[in-house]
Amino acid sequence: MTPSSPMFILVIDDEEYIRLLIKKELSNNYRNIMTASSAKEGLSLFNKRDFDVILLDIRLPDGDGIELLDHFRSSQPDCEVIIITGHGDIESAVTAMKKGAYDYITKPFSLERLELVVDKAFQRVCLQRENRLLRQSQTPHRQPVLIGKSESIKRIRYLIQKVAPTDAPVLITGESGTGKEVVARLIHSHSLRGDKHLVIKNCGTLQKELMRSELFGYVKGAFTGAVQSQEGLIMLAQGGTLFLDEIGELPIDCQSALLRLLENRTYRRVGEKEERFANVRFIFATNRDLSEEVRVGRFNEALYHRVNVFNICIPPLRERTEDIPLLVEYFLTQFSFSNSTYSLSANIMQYLLNYSWPGNIRELRNVIERAVILAEDGIITDQCLPSEIVERRSLSDSNLRSDSLLPLQTVEKQYILRVLESVSGNKSKAAEILRISRKTLYRKLKEYLL
Repeated sequence: MTPSSPMFILVIDDEEYIRLLIKKELSNNYRNIMTASSAKEGLSLFNKRDFDVILLDIRLPDGDGIELLDHFRSSQPDCEVIIITGHGDIESAVTAMKKGAYDYITKPFSLERLELVVDKAFQRVCLQRENRLLRQSQTPHRQPVLIGKSESIKRIRYLIQKVAPTDAPVLITGESGTGKEVVARLIHSHSLRGDKHLVIKNCGTLQKELMRSELFGYVKGAFTGAVQSQEGLIMLAQGGTLFLDEIGELPIDCQSALLRLLENRTYRRVGEKEERFANVRFIFATNRDLSEEVRVGRFNEALYHRVNVFNICIPPLRERTEDIPLLVEYFLTQFSFSNSTYSLSANIMQYLLNYSWPGNIRELRNVIERAVILAEDGIITDQCLPSEIVERRSLSDSNLRSDSLLPLQTVEKQYILRVLESVSGNKSKAAEILRISRKTLYRKLKEYLL
């Protein structure tokens, strides 16, 4: 068996020959074996790190193996314990199995049988751990759907088809709300890891002080408050995919740790000496221009080249308006109550096509959900749409029919205000959507006396 992560084994036996034999014959690149000659020594090692499998002699000079079993099982539920016993202690071994021991072997034992039992115990550990982590990490999601018929969407589908079967890291770029998470889910579902779990983390929520422990995990006692060992995002995603959204938000001090992980595919939990192998596929996303972030010193250049192996850029909705009717139809189906059907009154689609959608697909989704709630008799009228969408269209029509068109500065001011409103006044995000620098945005707001 070649496990996806190293196996850590603790052997507790007072016979030196047994300890040396097991360590010599069973140790390899995947099995890391530590030994103890007494209950006290075994407990000391157990308290310092987590073990996957424990080989426990039922009779020790300073303790009872049954009592140790209870402690091990209560402290590390994922750990499996195999009892080592003599022929005269079979009854005690059966008692141990009733208390949760995985199996028992009798002295003298066959190394082939011991190896088989250890590997099977570890398989059970991995299965139990994976089931638990799956429940903790993700709730069920519908199969992702990429809606659209534009050339850019066709191109994105093609890129997904090409990169999904590989393990290459992918960087998904685009404005907020364009559907970066949908693309990430599609890459995962079409990959060879599609039957495994997808773990999603927004880097903007990672605290600088806790980033390493949240990403890599930590062992009990690693720092104040670490009362028990905890797995990190890497272990949660083991065998599957880790999607790090908004990678541009990752603090610069934390980027070197991620770079090392990507380069070596190994990591250590905080407070742990042994390295673990990261069997994880990485997908990243950002609404920032990472090359510009590198230029101004906010993003590690080496990390940029590591994450930007395969780039998929999602254009904003205003650049693929031909997809809007299909998206509207999809959202109408999603938000329909019971067997109700909804239709658009005259000119509603034109309102939607003429709007600039600073919030992209996320904003369109919210608008349609609101419209369905407000619809009367299944008909969506302009009364069901937000005022900024209707007023923009009405203003455009009236001006085109008159001789007095609005000055460019007025149109620009109205649009900038609309973008700021859509991002709750966040000037950095507004500047990104407007494709101008924050300095330029501040200058324009000053000109408008805002």
